[in-house]
Amino acid sequence: MSIEVVSNVLFSTLRVMTPLLLAALAGLISQRVNLLNIALEGLMLFGAFFAVIFGAHFENPWMGLLSSVLLNSAITLVFAFAVIELRANLIVAGLAINTLALGLTSFLLAALFDMRGAYSPSGLQSLPHITLPLVSAIPVIGPVFSGHGILVYLSWVLVVLTSILLYQTPFGIHLRAIGEKIEAAETAGIAIKRTQYIALLIGGILCALAGSQLAIGDLTLFNDSMINGRGFIALAAVFFGAGQPGLTTFGCFLFGLFEAIQYRLQMAASIPPQLPQMLPYLIVVISLTAISFQKYLKDRRTV
Repeated sequence: MSIEVVSNVLFSTLRVMTPLLLAALAGLISQRVNLLNIALEGLMLFGAFFAVIFGAHFENPWMGLLSSVLLNSAITLVFAFAVIELRANLIVAGLAINTLALGLTSFLLAALFDMRGAYSPSGLQSLPHITLPLVSAIPVIGPVFSGHGILVYLSWVLVVLTSILLYQTPFGIHLRAIGEKIEAAETAGIAIKRTQYIALLIGGILCALAGSQLAIGDLTLFNDSMINGRGFIALAAVFFGAGQPGLTTFGCFLFGLFEAIQYRLQMAASIPPQLPQMLPYLIVVISLTAISFQKYLKDRRTV
């Protein structure tokens, strides 16, 4: 395999892993407050839809991104109210958001634009791509790290900020305290509900960024099946990384790598396309099985 091919695969990996990473950070923060956010899939789809619709309306991708963040935040607050105040079942409420996103976006495409499945408005522009001045001139490294969309670079910054938030701020201590022992956190005077609201709201904003990356980060279109299980893969990355930002990022990189490889394999005429398409999901199953087996062995040793 030539260096050029490896560079292209790694470049694709960094691009493909970005929506996974942003959604995984959302799932990680939610998990820290004892809320498993199944709604990542639906929130990503809403984020992609709003980014395309308003980006085309204003003929400005930044307005599309801002609209996506604001409207996704509103939907997230409704979801948070249901699970925190009304004590709705977390799994059922999350699946309801996912179902609502798929049904409502498809309905609005048909009702507003007379389109089915996909929508690519002519006035829509993608978010800018950045060429790193010094890095781009470095052989091998330059073609991998330079030339990505702005949300790719932002996702790397957010990994660092998430680590700082969790481990070096009082709010992060509250997050981790709630996740580890919610009764003890309440006894210590931590505002449980307020912290959970903030955690879910941050997750909603991150999902808006993840959906926007898919819709206007590289392409300029919306497809009602464009999320394609990425929200659940992001949750798998959170479990893979045991709730740690660094390991979760590595999990997203691993899943992104295999997704980039499957695109390459699909180009091989001798391989049925269904086999490469299975690869990312097969890796998720194998990873979660390995994690469960490792936990089982650990529990047996402590008995």
